[in-house]
Amino acid sequence: MRVSHRRAAVRCLTTLAFGLAALTGCSGESDGQAAATAPVTSATPSASADETAPTTTPGGGADPDGTSSTGAAPWAGTKQFVQIDDARTGDGRTYLSVRPAEKKAHTQFEAWVIVPGEGPYTEVPMAEDAKVLLSVPLGDAKHAASYSRAEFVSRLTAQSSSARSLLGYDLSFDGEGRVTRLQSLYTP
Repeated sequence: MRVSHRRAAVRCLTTLAFGLAALTGCSGESDGQAAATAPVTSATPSASADETAPTTTPGGGADPDGTSSTGAAPWAGTKQFVQIDDARTGDGRTYLSVRPAEKKAHTQFEAWVIVPGEGPYTEVPMAEDAKVLLSVPLGDAKHAASYSRAEFVSRLTAQSSSARSLLGYDLSFDGEGRVTRLQSLYTP
């Protein structure tokens, strides 16, 4: 009798484990919607957000100018949560000055609390077809809406540097280290 109870318990636990694996492997966010119930923090591929080396890449060290000594761009092919100190347009491209940060769910509102990172900022280019989604305070509404790269630069640079330090962004990078998607987080 005990053997049959063990087998039933093992089957139940196995089913539960597979179910959890399927749920965590299949969860994700839709393009215009941030997940307010499951905060995710991100850091650099080889350094935590508390460390001061955000330009280190998985394949090797970083040079003082922020480029990798192995030729790979910082954060190539990854998603990162960052702060953006400055943005500029030059040579038909948009460049962002970023450093890793953390985000935590606000305890009382449907919003995020930004935990500033430390260390130097790294300049990264945006892809020409990069998607920019902004919400309050850079955007006009609580929910993220699409904006042009030029409008993002003008809205960001209009903010004071102290206001910029309170904002956070989810960035997606292509294999060459260019930002393909930028989404600001709603902060009260």
